[in-house]
Amino acid sequence: MTAEAPRHRALPLLDTGVLRSFVAIAESGSFSRAARQVFRTPAALSMQIKQLEETLGRALFVREPRQVRLTPEGETLLSYARRMLKLNEEAVGQFLAPALEGTVRIGTPDDVGTRILPRILTQFARAYPAVQVDVIGGRSDDMVARLDTGKLDLALITVGSTKRADDRTEIVHTEPLVWAGREGGVAAQRAPLPISLASQGCAWRAMALAALDRAGIAYRVAYTSEHCAGQEAALIADLAVAPFPASLVRAPLQALGPDSGLPPLGDYHVGLIRRGRLSEVGEMLAREVTAVFRSLR
Repeated sequence: MTAEAPRHRALPLLDTGVLRSFVAIAESGSFSRAARQVFRTPAALSMQIKQLEETLGRALFVREPRQVRLTPEGETLLSYARRMLKLNEEAVGQFLAPALEGTVRIGTPDDVGTRILPRILTQFARAYPAVQVDVIGGRSDDMVARLDTGKLDLALITVGSTKRADDRTEIVHTEPLVWAGREGGVAAQRAPLPISLASQGCAWRAMALAALDRAGIAYRVAYTSEHCAGQEAALIADLAVAPFPASLVRAPLQALGPDSGLPPLGDYHVGLIRRGRLSEVGEMLAREVTAVFRSLR
């Protein structure tokens, strides 16, 4: 009598809803921010991740006081999870989603283009893979001019406290503008104050110069660049300070507080402008833009 061959234990199936929560936490670095994206409570997400970790027998996140980060096992799962979600969306879309095709053109300033636009484009491409998105970068004033001449369908612009947005601008994001400089640097102590800015027309530039003028602080524009990376280079070298969004300040830079002697700058805004008679694909991208910015709050 021969022994019966051992039966293989069926492997558990991973729930796409749980994977979506997992990806949201991994990408945002926070249970609370991810909860807003997937419309669940942080407690519900915590329970989902606990069950997922028990299913896989591995810890997926390292919980820290202000953020969470992936373990090596979590990084491995993130790659699989993204591919599984993309495949799921493609399969469902093949049967349920109407075919949406065409081209949409969006203009964006440098800071938005490098920080937030990649997430917008990724999510939009998953939902509408047949749509071509043309991205044009440049100054906010140039984006408005391109929109007005029919060269863009959508434009993201920065709006400062010194200039009122026009009636067609939808404010999609508000964030503090702060002075940034090198950690332990001395640029903020020099007189006249060396500053790094974009050229005329930049909302951050106007806000910074107006604040310095009100405070009676002598300054000189030491460096100019249309790109945040160019301005940041002068800060890292401790050759200047610059007005930056609070979320853009990262090591080796630091936000310079009141003890630096620099005046407060207030909030700046990101606005979205639509071209008149916007196409369906344009409306879909506009909705994605507002949804992603809403998730950052």
